[in-house]
Amino acid sequence: VQLVESGGGLVRPGGSLRLSCAASGFTFSNYDMSWYRQVPGKERELVATIRTAGGSPNYADSMKGRFTISRDSAKNTVYLQMNSLKPEDTAVYFCYAETDWLGPRRGYWGQGTQVTVSS
Repeated sequence: VQLVESGGGLVRPGGSLRLSCAASGFTFSNYDMSWYRQVPGKERELVATIRTAGGSPNYADSMKGRFTISRDSAKNTVYLQMNSLKPEDTAVYFCYAETDWLGPRRGYWGQGTQVTVSS
């Protein structure tokens, strides 16, 4: 299982970034995909989740209306479009794949990508 995030970087407040997470080594369509973020000294927090079975994605309250999660099964990739970025969005963003397909619920993390929002 491999999850590789990309797209992080430095952006000014009010700007946008699109993060990508390329998945390999597992059946992408059987996994719920999420983005988390973490600031040093704080717990990792859920940003958004998009499930395998469709339906509306879930977002943390502070991201609703600004962030959009999507997935492309043809490319085995999940995206996080981040708009109207704020300095408090600065964090390392992690991709997370989770499933209970053919076994107990289990998950896998990517290595993370740094997002810095600063003027």
